[in-house]
Amino acid sequence: MSQPSSPIHSERHTDPISQQTSPAPDIDEPFEDESDLLDGDNVDNEEEGEELFGDNMEADYRPMSGLDRYDPNLLDDEEYSEMSQGERLAAETEMRKRDRAAGIIRDDRDLLYDETDEEDVQARKRRMAEKAATGILEDAEMIESIENLEDTKGHSVKEWVMMLGPRTEISNRFKSFLRTHTNSKGQYMYKERIRHMCESNQSSFIVEFPILASKEHVLAYFLPEAPYQMLEIFDEVAKELVLTIFPSYERVTSEIHVRISELPLIEELRTFRKLHLNQLVRTLGVVTATTGVLPQLSVVKYDCTKCNYILGPFVQSQNTEVKPGSCPECQSAGPFTINMEQTIYRNYQKITIQESPGRIPAGRIPRSKDCILLSDLCDRCKPGDEIDVTAIYTNNYDGSLNTEQGFPVFSTVLLANHLFVKDSKEIVDSLTEEDISSILALSKDQRIADRIVASIAPSIYGHENIKRALALAIFGGEPKNPGNKHKVRGDINVLLCGDPGTAKSQFLKYVEKVAPRVVFTTGQGASAVGLTAYVRRSSINREWTLEAGALVLADHGICLIDEFDKMNDQDRTSIHEAMEQQSISISKAGIVTSLHARCAVIAASNPIGGRYDPSMTFAENVDLSEPILSRFDVLCIVKDEVDPMQDRHLAKFVVNSHIKHHPTDNSERTERTQAVILDPATQNLCIPQDLLKKYIVYAKQNVHPKLTSIDQDKVAKLYSQLRQESLATGSLPITVRHIESIIRMAEASAKMHLRDHVQESDMNLAIRMVLDSFVDTQKYSVMKSMRQTFQKYLSYKKDHSELLYYILRQITLDTLAFQKALHGGRITTVEISEKDLLDRAKQIDIHNLHPFYESDIFKTNNFIYERRRKVIIQTLPEDIED
Repeated sequence: MSQPSSPIHSERHTDPISQQTSPAPDIDEPFEDESDLLDGDNVDNEEEGEELFGDNMEADYRPMSGLDRYDPNLLDDEEYSEMSQGERLAAETEMRKRDRAAGIIRDDRDLLYDETDEEDVQARKRRMAEKAATGILEDAEMIESIENLEDTKGHSVKEWVMMLGPRTEISNRFKSFLRTHTNSKGQYMYKERIRHMCESNQSSFIVEFPILASKEHVLAYFLPEAPYQMLEIFDEVAKELVLTIFPSYERVTSEIHVRISELPLIEELRTFRKLHLNQLVRTLGVVTATTGVLPQLSVVKYDCTKCNYILGPFVQSQNTEVKPGSCPECQSAGPFTINMEQTIYRNYQKITIQESPGRIPAGRIPRSKDCILLSDLCDRCKPGDEIDVTAIYTNNYDGSLNTEQGFPVFSTVLLANHLFVKDSKEIVDSLTEEDISSILALSKDQRIADRIVASIAPSIYGHENIKRALALAIFGGEPKNPGNKHKVRGDINVLLCGDPGTAKSQFLKYVEKVAPRVVFTTGQGASAVGLTAYVRRSSINREWTLEAGALVLADHGICLIDEFDKMNDQDRTSIHEAMEQQSISISKAGIVTSLHARCAVIAASNPIGGRYDPSMTFAENVDLSEPILSRFDVLCIVKDEVDPMQDRHLAKFVVNSHIKHHPTDNSERTERTQAVILDPATQNLCIPQDLLKKYIVYAKQNVHPKLTSIDQDKVAKLYSQLRQESLATGSLPITVRHIESIIRMAEASAKMHLRDHVQESDMNLAIRMVLDSFVDTQKYSVMKSMRQTFQKYLSYKKDHSELLYYILRQITLDTLAFQKALHGGRITTVEISEKDLLDRAKQIDIHNLHPFYESDIFKTNNFIYERRRKVIIQTLPEDIED
């Protein structure tokens, strides 16, 4: 440090405090000869006294060229480049770390006092604590002031946080965290976030709880325990920081809010208890009702009606209205009126959150909770949205509850701090690199479509056509809306209709578990407003509000309706618009609006009389109107046919399934009694269910196939043929919607393969599905001739062995029925001439039957081919005949 190189003139004032005004450039350390100078002063003062504030006091500071000299060896005349604010901050941080490691605590008293002074270390600490309590220290000293902030000294967290010392310490630590935290790329994460917030004129930014916990674990420990107080400190610090960067930002907004996201523990709505009161919590749910955005009093000022004095400001709390007691000017007790001009308002909205359909325990009624949104959180969500809320679980006194209950009861609400609307994109973002690589590897499998179909409800035997239809419905097509004028839906609607005991409801329950965002309802318990939307009067402001029904809650998902035939015709009519236009129009109680219902509908119904009669048309079997039938893309008829071999396989499958899934199952017996499957090759096709869920979500979010090179003539010719057949048979009407159905299913097939373009194979599969659906709805007499007409389409991508087995099975059943009618009694074998099978096989361009005789499906079903006699013999098991 530089010192004066010559003795100080005796006439100069040399008191150490006044010495700060001397020309010395830096005085971090006391002079070596300070004691001598002080002694000299005492002598002068005793002899002639010293006039500190006289007329000539400025003479003490006059320049004296002979004495104002410095040692050139101690002067630093070099020029230094200017440091940026960030570099200076980094340098100061490094020096602070170095000093702390060496045990040095910098203080402004070092300028005036030496370590040999009479003050001891305890007194120094006491004085630092006093400065901390008054909040006059800078960031660096403040961090040193209360080292053990988590030691609350017997106070509760809320009391400790409200005290001045800890409060100042918390604000300084949080300010330092916002200023200095950098991400992996070395960028100042929160400074950048604040800048983006100000660029878009917003009033809040997000702080991730895990990052806060890793850097400032004490703040993260205090935050859930005292959320009101901590968030108030955070908001003050954020506003101060914003105003230092953008001084005039207060013109845009008077409040800056810190939103806490990614709280580690997620609570269910039904698990909130006394323990959670006034804590920061995180929960998931579906928005069922919202109010309008209303102005709420934030900071209130009152006018005294007697003397016109303005009282206030009074900060309003959520629970009670704050009112002045008496006027300080005229001492009157009122009345007071709100000063409309100087009172500050904020936006207020109340929403109702209900448990997500998939998270409700079986047999329980879904719980709901009111949630209050303030400021910029208003209008972030709408009915039907699934949201992730971080909020303070708080209570407010409700007088009406107490009159009903007879003792004090508090109603609880969630005071939202952070709100995030969930969608399938969020699930995709949560996929790891390993998940995505396994999904892409799976998509390159040639038999991926067959593997997905085999993985749909693997515990249900057979029904391949239903499983394929459900797979296509889960993946879905592409919605189109050119120029926002004419919307064409992309969701595929499926109707399962058939005999009881054929696992229709089980299929629906499986879809509920595997597909993202599914709402399950039954026709018997569903009303028109329960499916669409419900208009009710709000208890807060007596306004009419909308509550979402099942189809609205299933937006961007699937709505499952069991017992579809049990619905009233009036209720069923209400979903006509939802199934085609995918919107629900409301015109009630002065509310004229339209809600989104962009969901696929999968319904299950029973035929009239309980069983499906193949001798009648589909319209005669099912009590459903033509308008609603035309809105289904695929109609799956499930018939419970009597077939000795098939029934044997089915019984074995069910028994083995029960053995396999029994709690006391042992692995040896399971291996010994493996279920018999129609095609043994499908045993190795199943995809693990967890991977299948991720595959579905990834495909729906990332794959959007386009129609480019498709055979338009084929579709046009097929449509023309179908129209003629429909008119001739008088069965199911064919409309333009069936062309759209073919396109939707072709797009869904391309999605299953993760392809960006629809190929010819996808179009052929879609045509086969529509034809299967159409042919199965015909009378039995018409069905055979129609199968021959459309044979080239129906045989697409079916294994020859499977096709031949289907033909052979029909011949065997006909022969068996004829022999029973002719001879009666027990029949152990059925003989079929090879010529009968060959004639039927030639109709579908199959001329060589020998590969079929060697196939597993032929041998599994007890068929034997005798080459010498050219007959096929099926041996029926004795236990069946017995």
